[in-house]
Amino acid sequence: MASTVRGNRWIRNLNSKIAALPMVITTMVVFVGGTIWTVVYSFTNSKLLPREEFVGFAQYERLWSNSRWLQSIENLAVYGIFALIFTIVVGFVLAVLMDQKIRYEDAFRTIMLYPFALSFIVTGLVWQWILNPEFGLQSIVRSMGWDNFVFDPLYNPDIVMYGLLIAGLWQGTGFIMCIMLAGLRGIDEDIWKATRVDGIPTWKTYIVVIIPMMRPVFITVLVLVTAGIIKLYDLVVAQTSGGPGLASQVPAMYVYDYLFTAQNLGQGLAASTMMLVSVLVVLIPWAYLEFGGKKHG
Repeated sequence: MASTVRGNRWIRNLNSKIAALPMVITTMVVFVGGTIWTVVYSFTNSKLLPREEFVGFAQYERLWSNSRWLQSIENLAVYGIFALIFTIVVGFVLAVLMDQKIRYEDAFRTIMLYPFALSFIVTGLVWQWILNPEFGLQSIVRSMGWDNFVFDPLYNPDIVMYGLLIAGLWQGTGFIMCIMLAGLRGIDEDIWKATRVDGIPTWKTYIVVIIPMMRPVFITVLVLVTAGIIKLYDLVVAQTSGGPGLASQVPAMYVYDYLFTAQNLGQGLAASTMMLVSVLVVLIPWAYLEFGGKKHG
C-alpha cells in the first residue's frame, strides 16, 4: 500500500514536472556547475585560459594582500551600511505614508517605483550629470547667487561613495516601499481597531505591533538589499569608473578587471568566490529563519 501511494505521488502532476525539467537541468548545469567550476579553478594558477595547476590558497593570500581589493571591501562596507539603513528606513516610512489611503495613490506609487524600472547604467549616467560641478546641481545653485556653494561628491575621493549612495537610494527605495506597502496591507484591520480602543498611540503601534508582525517582510527586504549591495558594479562604472583613483572601487570591478583585462583567471575567480561566500553568509541565516524556524516551531 505504501509503495502504491508513493507511486501515485510521483505520477501526480506528471506533465508539470516534465515541463519544469528543462529549467531544473539548466539551473543545475549553469548555476551549480558554474559555481563548482569557479571554486575549483580559484585554487589554480590559471591566467588567460583555465589550467589545472593547483597552487592551494596562494590566490587567496595574494587577494587579501592586494591593497586594491582591501580598498574595494572598505568602499563596499561604507556604501552597504548606509544603503541598508536608509533603504529600509526610508522605504518603510514611505510605505507608512502611502498606507494612509491618500488621494492619487496609484500615481504616487508609480512615480516612486519608476526609477526601479531603469537600469543602473542609465541611473548612473543621469546622476553623473546631476552631480557634475560644471553643469549640474552645483552650477545651478551658484547661478542663483550662492557663489561659494560646493557639491561635487563624484570628484572628491573622501565622499565619492556617498555620491553613489544617492543614486542607489533613488533607484531602489521605491521598490522597497512597494514591498513594505504590501506587508502593511496584509495587516488585519481588527488589529488597528483594537489598538485604537486601547488608546495606544499610532507611532507605538507601529513599533510594538506592526513591525514585529512584518518580520518576514523585513527579512526578505534585508536579503534583497544586501544581495544588490554585494553585486554593485554597473552603477559605479557609469558614474565614476572606480575613481577618483581607487576611491570608488568595488569587489565586482576587481573581479571583472582580473578576469577580462589583467587576464588572471585564477585571481578573478578567487575574488568571485569570496563574493559568493559573502552572499551565502546572508542567504543561509535567511533560509534558516524562514524555513528552519518554522519547522522547529
